[in-house]
Amino acid sequence: MRTKKITAVILTFLLLFASITFISANGSQATIKNVIFLIPDGTSVAATTIARWYKGEALALDEMATGLVRTYWAGGPITDSAPGGTALATGYKTWDKYVATLPSSEEKRPVATLLEAAKLKNKAVGIVSTSEVMHATPADFTAHFPDRSNYDVISEQQVYNGLDVVLGGGSHFFSKEGRGDGEDLIAEIKNLGYDYVTTPEELKASTSDKLWGLFAPAALDYDFDRDPSKQASLAEMTQKAIEVLSKDEDGFFLMVEGSKIDWAAHSNDITGVLSDVLAFDDAVKVALDFAKQNGETVIVSATDHGTGGISVGAAGTNKSYSYAPLSTFLEPLKAIKLTTDVIHNKLNKDKSNVAEVMAEYFGIKDLTEAEIEAIKSATGGLSSVVGPMISKRACIGWTTTGHTGEDVPLYIYSPNSDKLSGVVENTDVAKYIARVLGLDLDEATAELFVKARAAFEAKGAIVEWDNSDIKNPVVIVTKGEDILKLPVYKNIAELNGVVIRMNGLTIFNGICTYVPQEAVDLIK
Repeated sequence: MRTKKITAVILTFLLLFASITFISANGSQATIKNVIFLIPDGTSVAATTIARWYKGEALALDEMATGLVRTYWAGGPITDSAPGGTALATGYKTWDKYVATLPSSEEKRPVATLLEAAKLKNKAVGIVSTSEVMHATPADFTAHFPDRSNYDVISEQQVYNGLDVVLGGGSHFFSKEGRGDGEDLIAEIKNLGYDYVTTPEELKASTSDKLWGLFAPAALDYDFDRDPSKQASLAEMTQKAIEVLSKDEDGFFLMVEGSKIDWAAHSNDITGVLSDVLAFDDAVKVALDFAKQNGETVIVSATDHGTGGISVGAAGTNKSYSYAPLSTFLEPLKAIKLTTDVIHNKLNKDKSNVAEVMAEYFGIKDLTEAEIEAIKSATGGLSSVVGPMISKRACIGWTTTGHTGEDVPLYIYSPNSDKLSGVVENTDVAKYIARVLGLDLDEATAELFVKARAAFEAKGAIVEWDNSDIKNPVVIVTKGEDILKLPVYKNIAELNGVVIRMNGLTIFNGICTYVPQEAVDLIK
């Protein structure tokens, strides 16, 4: 009987261990401690095809291709970045514009992200993006709200959510001047012990285990336009994030987004797409080189959706497309020196030098009078005006300025034979990452998001909402002589004047307030 019990214990242990350890192709075992999830926002497969031709050699992504991802959201076939990213971050499909939050039919409940679940397992965690860091995709991994546009709420959650590394753009939205709630979050970032850097030089010099870097007031420039003395590249930010996070012996989770591929595709701007697909692939190579050397790291890459309906070949440009040489497509692209995003910096006040600028920076010497007039009369950004002119000459087609609903490629590198493959749901990507890291997303949700009023009142406490500062509300819980204060969107609990940093946030979704179980346990 004793032998049977011992055998049962051993089998149970082996089954648990198997959830995070797999047999590799050569028969050895490798425990997965780290995952780097790289997301090229809005990147259709044709964008990587064009980038490969432009580069003249294989992309770093190429060796990792394993399947296709279905990108639809809870309400239709074409997703916005917020629900698309939520599916990748949480394993749940949700409603339009919702960030790591379930649909209204499920009370807009916040659900744990891969990053938060990894943090609960004592792993180091971080995000990198070329957009403002509170933009939809990075927000999906670090915050919870049914409106991706509420930057004040999202950025505040990011500051207080216990991340180890945050790198990207958006400093304006953390400054007191850029916020509607009057908070100085940059000062708070420093108070929380982060090394706050704003230049590539400072980024490189930092030796801190807690790093926050914002290199522009809003989004970073496209890589073709980037001043390397002022803004770090996506590859440089990825390299530094890995350097910092890999110090943690428990492992790490890192999300990296090439944000502005999507933005360029919205403008049908092939220059911006090329710029940032190539920059993204450089970041993939950084991650892949680390993973191959490290032996305990899985790399996953998938986009949230396609954008623009880009194609190699455009209607009406070349009837003999079968015989069109590669130069037909590449020569117009190789002449590009900048993206159309910064063309306004080269035009004089009356735009009388349009022809000269287009010839010098884009290699276009055959502008029509109608094209010159279109550039002169354009208001706002010029990408959506000039981008199609370049695409026409390069025989690049576009079907829309919006998102598209086609399947997108899935890329995975693993030191083991366990790889997600075939045609999968976007939610399956999150579930795969959770499995290889030994995370339980539902368990993390239960630990981090408890309905506050019901939980505290079940303990005989009184729950009140302090709106004396309407932009910075506080939940007040009273039981006997104990008073617990929980500022909304922060991880702070103040019990009888003593400040406690919790493992999760107090979240108000417009309907209900959620708190970590840790907060509930403070009331006896």
